[in-house]
Amino acid sequence: SVLTKERLDVTRPGIRLPRGHLHPHTKVLREIEKIFGSMGFDVAEGPEVETERYNFDALNIPRNHPARDMWDTFWLKPEKDGLLLRTHTSPVQIRYMEKHNPPLRIIAPGRVFRYEATDASHEFQFYQVEGLMVDKNVSVANFKAVIEEFFSRLFDTKIKTRLRPSFFPFVEPGFEVDITCVTCDRGTTRTQRGLTQKIVSVGQRSVGVSRRHCTVCKGAGWLEIAGAGMVHPNVFKAVGYNPKQVQGFAFGMGLDRIVMMKYKIPDIRLFHSGDLRFLKQF
Repeated sequence: SVLTKERLDVTRPGIRLPRGHLHPHTKVLREIEKIFGSMGFDVAEGPEVETERYNFDALNIPRNHPARDMWDTFWLKPEKDGLLLRTHTSPVQIRYMEKHNPPLRIIAPGRVFRYEATDASHEFQFYQVEGLMVDKNVSVANFKAVIEEFFSRLFDTKIKTRLRPSFFPFVEPGFEVDITCVTCDRGTTRTQRGLTQKIVSVGQRSVGVSRRHCTVCKGAGWLEIAGAGMVHPNVFKAVGYNPKQVQGFAFGMGLDRIVMMKYKIPDIRLFHSGDLRFLKQF
C-alpha cells in the first residue's frame, strides 16, 4: 500500500545540521567588552543613522569647519534634516552624557560609514570602539593606565604605550596612541617564521638586526592604534556639563584593525567577503 511505501522510521537518527560559530569581530568585541567591564566601563549603543548635531555640531565640529573634511560622509538628507550615516561612534557619547550625570565610564562599539575607496586596509563600513571617562579629577595618567591595561590583557603580553600630539576637534589636548609591536618585541630576541631576529637599541631608536624586518611595524617597533585626548570644554557645554567642574578623556580605535592584528589577517575586505574558507578558521 501507499502507507507502507511511505512509512517513516522515527527511530532513525536524523541528519545533523552544521553549526555556525561567531564571527572574529564578535569574538574580539566580546573580549573587549569583558576587559573594559572589569574596569567599571558600561557598554553604550546608539543609532547608525544620525543627525548632524550629534555627529558633528555637539562634538565641536560646526558647519563649514575644516575638520569636517576629515570625515567623508554619507549624507542622506543634508538640505532639510541633516541626516547621515554616522562617521564615528562619538555621537553615542553625546547621547549618553545628555541622559547621565558624571561620574561615568562607557565604551561605545558599533558600525560606522565613510565614503572612501576600498583596499586591503580601508572599507566604506567598519567597526569602531570608543571610550569615555568623566569625573572631577580624571587625567591623561588615568587614560594611559587604562589603555595599557586593556591592550596588555587583550594581546596577553605586556604592552607599553606612546602618546604623540595630534589634533581632534572634540578633545584638547589630543594625541595619537602607539603601542609596542605585538609581533616583534623590541629589545628581545624572537624566532619568527624560522628567522631569529635580534632587536638592539641605538640611542633613542630601535633597529632590527636580521635578514628581514617585522612586516607589521616595518622595524619601527611601534604601531599607531588609536586617537585620544581630554574632552574639549565645548563638548561638555553641548551636553549641559560645567567644564569647570568635570573633566575626562575620550578615545577611539578601529575594531577591524585590532582583529587583524590579533589574528594576523592581511586584508580587511575578508571580513565581509562571505568566504567560508576564511570564516571557518575562527
